[in-house]
Amino acid sequence: QVQLVESGGGLVQTGGSLRLSCAASGATFTFYKMGWYRQAPGKERELVADIQGGVATNYADTVLGRFSVSGDNAKNTVVLQMNSLKPEDTAVYYCWAYSDKYGRPYWGQGTQVTVSS
Repeated sequence: QVQLVESGGGLVQTGGSLRLSCAASGATFTFYKMGWYRQAPGKERELVADIQGGVATNYADTVLGRFSVSGDNAKNTVVLQMNSLKPEDTAVYYCWAYSDKYGRPYWGQGTQVTVSS
């Protein structure tokens, strides 16, 4: 069974940095894309950033210039480096991966990021 395991969330002050990591276990294939979504209380889940073939492909406008996504396609890992954090970045962050082999997404359990003002 494929599982995405996240680590690195926590509490940080405004202007601080956090690094989120995600690794897939149980996969006998490589994902077509991996990335990160987030969901703040009362809001819809939104794409933060994603990566394909080791190259970042999308960033939310609200994180451009502050967040950086990277990963190892062969190892099915993805990392989100978050700098200059703001209170509005507070959310549960979910690792996401898409398999074109099986035509479906996979989700991590989520990790809380809280930015205090």
